[in-house]
Amino acid sequence: MASSSSSGHVKHQVFLSFRGEDTRLNFTSHLRKALKDAGMSVFFDEDALERGEEISPALSRAIEASRLSIVVLSSDYASSKSCLAELSDIMHRWETQGHIVLPIFYHVDPSHVRNLGGTFKKSFDDHESKRLHQVQRWKTAFAQVGKLKGWHIEGGKFDKHESDYIKEIVGYVIKKVSSSQSETVSRDYVGIDNQKEAILNLIKKVDSRVVGLWGMGGIGKTTLADVVYKEVSTNFEGCCFLQNVREEIENQGKKSLRNELLSALLEQKDIRIDGPSIGSPYRERLNNKRVIVVLDDVNDSEQVEWMGVEHFGEGSKIIITSRDIQVLKNARAGDNIHEVEKLDKSDSLQLFSTSAFQQLNPTVDFLDLSYKFVAYADGIPLALKVLGSKLFSKPRKVWESEVDKLKQYPEPKFSHILKSSFNDLDEVQQNIFLDVACFFKGKCFLDFVSMNDIEEILCYSYKGAVSGLRSLHDKCLLDINPDGQISMHDMIEEMAKEIVCKESNHLGERSRLWKPVDVYKVLKNNKGTDLIQGITLDLSQIDIVQLHPSAFENMYNLRYIKFYTSSSYFARNAKSYVGVDIVSLPDELRLLWWTNYPYKSLSSSFNPKNLVVLKLEVGDMEQLWNEDDYQDLPNLKVLKVSYSFKLKKIPNLSGAINLKSIHCVNCRSLVELPCLSNLTYLEKVDVQECYNLKKFPELPNNITDLDISYTKIEEVSDSIEHLVNLKRLNFKNCPIVKIPRLPRSVEYLDLSGTQVEEVSLDPWSKLGVLAMDCCRSLKSVSGLPPNPMTLDASGCTSLEKVSFAGQNLHSFVDEGNLSMTFCACFCLNEESIDNIEANAMLKIQSLAEKWIHLNPYYYGIKVICEYQLAAASGNEGGGRFEKFKTEFYVDDGGCNGDHVWILCGKDMVREDNNYEEASFDFQIHHSRYRNIIKVKKCGVKAFYVDAESNTITDANIEEARHHSATETRSKRSRGQSV
Repeated sequence: MASSSSSGHVKHQVFLSFRGEDTRLNFTSHLRKALKDAGMSVFFDEDALERGEEISPALSRAIEASRLSIVVLSSDYASSKSCLAELSDIMHRWETQGHIVLPIFYHVDPSHVRNLGGTFKKSFDDHESKRLHQVQRWKTAFAQVGKLKGWHIEGGKFDKHESDYIKEIVGYVIKKVSSSQSETVSRDYVGIDNQKEAILNLIKKVDSRVVGLWGMGGIGKTTLADVVYKEVSTNFEGCCFLQNVREEIENQGKKSLRNELLSALLEQKDIRIDGPSIGSPYRERLNNKRVIVVLDDVNDSEQVEWMGVEHFGEGSKIIITSRDIQVLKNARAGDNIHEVEKLDKSDSLQLFSTSAFQQLNPTVDFLDLSYKFVAYADGIPLALKVLGSKLFSKPRKVWESEVDKLKQYPEPKFSHILKSSFNDLDEVQQNIFLDVACFFKGKCFLDFVSMNDIEEILCYSYKGAVSGLRSLHDKCLLDINPDGQISMHDMIEEMAKEIVCKESNHLGERSRLWKPVDVYKVLKNNKGTDLIQGITLDLSQIDIVQLHPSAFENMYNLRYIKFYTSSSYFARNAKSYVGVDIVSLPDELRLLWWTNYPYKSLSSSFNPKNLVVLKLEVGDMEQLWNEDDYQDLPNLKVLKVSYSFKLKKIPNLSGAINLKSIHCVNCRSLVELPCLSNLTYLEKVDVQECYNLKKFPELPNNITDLDISYTKIEEVSDSIEHLVNLKRLNFKNCPIVKIPRLPRSVEYLDLSGTQVEEVSLDPWSKLGVLAMDCCRSLKSVSGLPPNPMTLDASGCTSLEKVSFAGQNLHSFVDEGNLSMTFCACFCLNEESIDNIEANAMLKIQSLAEKWIHLNPYYYGIKVICEYQLAAASGNEGGGRFEKFKTEFYVDDGGCNGDHVWILCGKDMVREDNNYEEASFDFQIHHSRYRNIIKVKKCGVKAFYVDAESNTITDANIEEARHHSATETRSKRSRGQSV
């Protein structure tokens, strides 16, 4: 077998190959969930249909982009042509690229796989009878996988529980993936192994809670921290890598960054702590977790303290990177500080070669020149990458010319290398590079606009902007992560801003302004010129300035205005600029972002035809422009006027033909929206908390997200049924009495606090979340879909009737949560209560195992069910009891008060041998509450499944429902709780 591994981009850790009809709803589903819970990225083909004899290009790419493949070989696997085609591709990559393959022999004999025997012989005979030319290739792949070491799950009485196998498989995969990642990292980051081991040794020390990485910019601190983090993070209960801490605190504030960290560590979305300290219950939860956190590029030890690292549990590790060793000492790293070293000549040459030649060594013809560039870079990894990328695929003459340029600088200064790379860019690329460095990098911008919108802002400024961005990425001058966030190394950003500063000694003659003090001087003294292309300003960093009406008049080439604030208090409560008269704006603006806009409207002389993003929030604006003035807005994509308390009306937007989103949150005076039905690209409308808005807007068919919560809208248009792309719909606390038929596409629906009296849903809807709490007029809910969903009807004091669309277990989605709340629903009739109970029972039967995490440490409580079954004396084996045992792990829920657990395990499924007697014994085991938790009541529900169809018949469902209702009513009559 070849030893080389695939060089393709790794997107998934695991590719799962399986026969859907055999294992999709049981073993493979549980294995997939366990892998995902362990942090693995798993490719799981959702298509259950027979696809054909050849593997699709998408599946082939998925295999190539996976670190390893798990093949679940079940009894009917070889009957599927698509499975065999998939396996053939997997084994081809195993043979030629060293792809890792782990077989699981599920209820089959491995020798039958190796020798194409047993049921597999018939499958291959059937394929050969159809004269399929691929059969021989399939046979070879099947025999090969049968010879590999894997797991044999017999499924017999004396075999281990499948959960034990899954736990073992997941553990093995974690080790294999970690090893594979380390090998990949070693290839991509040559010369890093020794330093990695040094840091790992620091982490292993008992007293090393804080470990520091110290070194100059560009020397590889972040890369080294990332390699170590990836290798050890699976050993901790929580992990988080916060990159560019200094910059992110400047952009979004330290409160926001801390909330992001806590949300990641505690696995809870949208944690918000506004105070200076972390209180209950978050502090206690952190105390109980052993976590690893990387705080990258810290320039103040107070940033570390602010993150609450003192509350992390015993055994936690905090890795900090900084250019300032004193910061690390103040952060209590002590002796656990590693100075990141430059690369030696050998490793430098290899790293340079990976960028310049895409191989570990230079070609012979360029070896002499490569040594010269390596010597100049002086062991700085970023310099080596930038130089190599710049020279990739260039002829020798270009290399020689570049060497001559380097000779002008006798000392190997990194800024010279970067400046040289900048000079090689064309004019468009240079402008884009400077714009990104000054305006568009980091999370601050991406909070409200996507990467595509940034590209379009740039496109309306420069031709070829998209290719320009990609070219900058290829030259290692910027990076674009999967979320669309643009990042840039600090030294590269500093170089870019230094270039702008050297354009002129006069502030008003520089192309871009970003320093608060510089912007203040230019605006105060009205010193702007036509050379200024963009201005960004943190308003909370300057004193009050009087804006002259002509402050921007001479800046007629101005493309970007970004007046924002890093202080949430300032944004809502302060002003740092005053305008007596409305200020004129240049028509070339692509971005107008002005927090606390101080005027009643935009200037009538301003033509917004070039605007892509318009964000005027928390200001005094009463109208955007005169409602009678038609504005041609062909480029506008994003409109945000939220928290404009005086805004009364949105003007005609028919000219904004490419508009994607409208945000008018908490515009308290807003009474009307314009017609939006002609805006075919509009996807999102958010008018929540517009307390005086009464009319439902006319919407285009492409809308996906509509939020009209906390408005005065009383009636919803019937046209909403035709919005086939609508996914999220929020009517919370609206005075709506009736809702029309909704499209099946809706996945989230919030009716809480409305006056709706009846809810009737499409039985085939994709609804996953339905909130209707505190709907005190609600009397009836019908057509609830059978798929698992979150439903909250608490406080619906008039609710009488609840019915479900059907009880077909096979229509359940593969993943989902079952959470139904009917607190204080005192008027529910008996039939509805029975419907809710029966529906819950059937859903739990389908989903229980997906909920059971197999780690007893996580859940705390083990429930044991021991039971005996005996057949009648006249039957074979009659009179003899068969003994069985099943274990469950469940959440302790705090262990306060009574609990009701409804449990089901697939190892409780038994073939009916005419059993007539049964006895059950339930026991509770808990490591902390050994003798406190007791079983007060218990019971067993029997479901009968047809062996041939493997489904529960309608008659049996009805019988189960009837039995459940009868039993429940009898218990109620005896005054017992259920």
